[in-house]
Order: sequence, then structure tokens, then C-alpha cells
Amino acid sequence: MPVVRSSEAVTHEIHGARFVSYATPLSGAKELCAWRGEIPAGTKAPAHTVNREEIFHLLIGELQVTLDGSVHRITAGDTVIVNPGVTFAVENPTDHTALTWVTTSIGLEAELADGSRITPPWAN
Repeated sequence: MPVVRSSEAVTHEIHGARFVSYATPLSGAKELCAWRGEIPAGTKAPAHTVNREEIFHLLIGELQVTLDGSVHRITAGDTVIVNPGVTFAVENPTDHTALTWVTTSIGLEAELADGSRITPPWAN
């Protein structure tokens, strides 16, 4: 299906954030997936290491992102390129929800610090 209506997007919640998936294999995507992330104030997502490149664009708000231990403050309009094998963490230290747009290739997996793996349903 080439057009995915907002009413057809699927919502998932994990680690205090909401992920609204638009482009997935279930919606007709063959190579890429894309979703909107809603990161509430005070949310601190656990660090995770990704197996695919992930393009993380901040639409609204401010976030603190950590890439392999290096901390960066990003603001609306900034883009973070997370390469495969990089450990990535996101924190919203503000008192407003931040909105992101994320694109990656189908098959994204994330490994948490404890060795557990997450296969996000919105990226597969």
C-alpha cells in the first residue's frame, strides 16, 4: 500500500516512550521502516546497541543523546546518524514531550546492556 493514513499507523509503547509506526513490511515497505517517536518529559531510555543504521531526526523539543559514551544535546531540526554497532541512549531532561522521526532498514535489532535483545515490531 503506497499511502499509509495516520489512522492506520500502529502504536507501540516501550521504556516510557511511544512509537507510531507508518512504514513497515505490514504496511507495504520492502526495505525501509519509519516511525514517529514521542518521548515524554523525564524519560530516560536504556542504552542499546543497534545492528542497522538508524537516522534519528528531532522534530520538536530537546533531547540528550549518548553515542558510544559521548553526550550531545540536540534541538528541533537536528539529526543523529546512529551507525551499526554504536551504543545509543536517549533522555528527555525537559518538561515537554519531544517528537522524533526515525528511519532505518527493516530488520533493526537492539541489544541492551544486560545482553537481552529487542526486535522492535515497528521496525520489522
